[in-house]
Amino acid sequence: MAVKHLVENVRDIALVGHRAAGKTSLADALLFEAHAVDRMGSVDDGTSVADADEEEHKHHFSIDTHVLHADHDGKHLNILDAPGYPDFIGAALEALSAVETAVVVVSATAGIETATRKMFAEATARGLSRAIVINKLDAEGVDLPGLVEAIRAAFGTNCALFNVPDRVGPGIREVFCLLDPKANLPPTCPVDVPAARTRLIDAVVEADEALMEKYLVEGTVTFAELEADVTRALEAGTLVPIFCTSAKKDKGVRELLDALSKYGLSPSFARKRLEGLQVSANGKTHQLEPTEQEEFVGQVFKVVNDKFVGHLSFVRVIAGKLQHNHNVVNLRNGQTLRVGHLLEVQGKATSPVPEAGPGDIVAVAKVEGLEIGDTVAYTTHAPHLPPIAFPTPMFGLAIEPKARGDEQKISAGLHKLASEDPTVKVTHDPQTHELVISGVSQLHLDVIRDRLRARFGVEVNTKEPKIPYRETIQADGVGDHKHKKQTGGRGQFAEVHLRIYPLSREIKSQAQCEEQFANKSRFEKLRSCHYDPAYNFAFLDHIVGGTIPNNFIPAVEKGCKEMLDRGVVAGYRVQDCAVEVHFGKYHDVDSSEAAFKTAARLAFKKAFLSARPALLEPIVRLEITVPTKYTGAVLGDLPTKRGHVENQDSLPGDVTVIFARAPLAEVARYAAQLGGMTQGTGSYAMELSHYEMVPANVQQQIVSRAKLKDDEDE
Repeated sequence: MAVKHLVENVRDIALVGHRAAGKTSLADALLFEAHAVDRMGSVDDGTSVADADEEEHKHHFSIDTHVLHADHDGKHLNILDAPGYPDFIGAALEALSAVETAVVVVSATAGIETATRKMFAEATARGLSRAIVINKLDAEGVDLPGLVEAIRAAFGTNCALFNVPDRVGPGIREVFCLLDPKANLPPTCPVDVPAARTRLIDAVVEADEALMEKYLVEGTVTFAELEADVTRALEAGTLVPIFCTSAKKDKGVRELLDALSKYGLSPSFARKRLEGLQVSANGKTHQLEPTEQEEFVGQVFKVVNDKFVGHLSFVRVIAGKLQHNHNVVNLRNGQTLRVGHLLEVQGKATSPVPEAGPGDIVAVAKVEGLEIGDTVAYTTHAPHLPPIAFPTPMFGLAIEPKARGDEQKISAGLHKLASEDPTVKVTHDPQTHELVISGVSQLHLDVIRDRLRARFGVEVNTKEPKIPYRETIQADGVGDHKHKKQTGGRGQFAEVHLRIYPLSREIKSQAQCEEQFANKSRFEKLRSCHYDPAYNFAFLDHIVGGTIPNNFIPAVEKGCKEMLDRGVVAGYRVQDCAVEVHFGKYHDVDSSEAAFKTAARLAFKKAFLSARPALLEPIVRLEITVPTKYTGAVLGDLPTKRGHVENQDSLPGDVTVIFARAPLAEVARYAAQLGGMTQGTGSYAMELSHYEMVPANVQQQIVSRAKLKDDEDE
């Protein structure tokens, strides 16, 4: 059975850029021009082929990457329409991982924005060919020459106009290709055409030494010679073509479609990404090639849990052919999975296909166990494709059901949503006992909450999660407690005496603990030491004369370790301390494990409070990217958050990156504050650095806010 699309005729394209640049309108217009749909869809009236999700209709912007396809001029185009809100960057990065060409869409009215820069940089880092579309040229007051110069300043002089409009504004009628010297442009064209054409030719010939030499010697090249080298220039990156469009008026769309079909990179150019990946066959090893003759290798780049179709895993075929009704191996865990139907997807619509070849993008239905980034193949000796990198979500909300008994539904729903979006993380915090969802922003988590209600029928309450402070001590301390209860019948009796010591954070193992701290030179009659690296905690048995019988020592240790999770001062996890049990009393009848555990808990609390307790707070590294004009405002604001600036760098395009450290508590809601300071143009990344002591005045506020439950046995 023949492959439906030959490799050389496939084009995989991602439409990326900032929100409101018109990417989805452009996708609808491309489908219409290619006759893939009967009428042009509209985002405004809810008829867009791409934005078919209920939440997208409600918000009027894309939330997920939508998979579309069209056939034009003998070529098969897979078009991935990615969201432009920075809040949904995970979906945009999925799209870039599955294509050879990134089309960065820029609004002619808004110009270069945060996500424009981010997506161009991500496409460059992935070695993709890049094109820029200036959309909305039908708007009033567009400065096309100024915007082109801003693009060249931000993204490099290899950005060159590929075509130009007859005019800008509501009267725009057509665009003209600058490769063709015969194009007769009207005087209303806003661009210096000879200068723009020279830039385009320079960018094209730079990829071909022979053509460049001819151009330098003769001062001219033919239209045919230029056309023949455009694809090579796109692959080499010497040319980043700029196209002019008005998607809603359907101007320049046909020309863009022609150019993508004619000059766009086919999947054979994926060789650059596959470099170094070896495949074995017939006892020989060779470089993996993106051809139909190879054994099948593909990568899952998107997962959807659709309430009508069910679980869909989207696979980009890298090499070989994937056939329906065939077993595949998930190389992440070695699991063999049965693939039934292969589906070609057009927005929400699907149609079965018998097989898929290199560059094809298909969905696999109802195959559980596939995750984003998984490599799938026919055999276990196929090479693992590099995982898809996503930013770490740092914006958290604690979540709880509005109705009792919905905990299981919430957990199941959240884990399904997290499987679709790698920038969503669901965790149960053992310290704070909260279910916490983390995402990119407040808007991101609002959408997750709305989807939880729409798909799974679960209403939830949210609140800010607790900052994961830690408790420790700064001095030695002592504590004892006699637990005695008589309630008729057998009573309860146990007495425990403890000493507590700070434990160095340099200690990481049982051997280190015994060498540096728990040794005979310090504890003469030490019987045993148990070290727990998770808490950097040591429990020392220093009982002499059997004052606590051996069978109750584990209960004493268990009681102390319960306090590590429960906390003493403000309800946070305890770390960096050692406890020595050195004396106690027991009763032949009334003593029990439960009694000794209770006595140990309360003796630990007394000892801890006598040892100058302190709180530790998480410190995070910040990497803040802002337009240079806002640098002063950001630098002035960080000290008010107890932040410390470590370095700053200047980037092309008048952008500054600031490197700093600050307490997580002070920057947990930094996204909104940074947006306010930079009019929404700033962005930042954050990761945990270390823990350090909380200042005394801040500790006092935290402790006074903490509401600890009284110990039922106190």
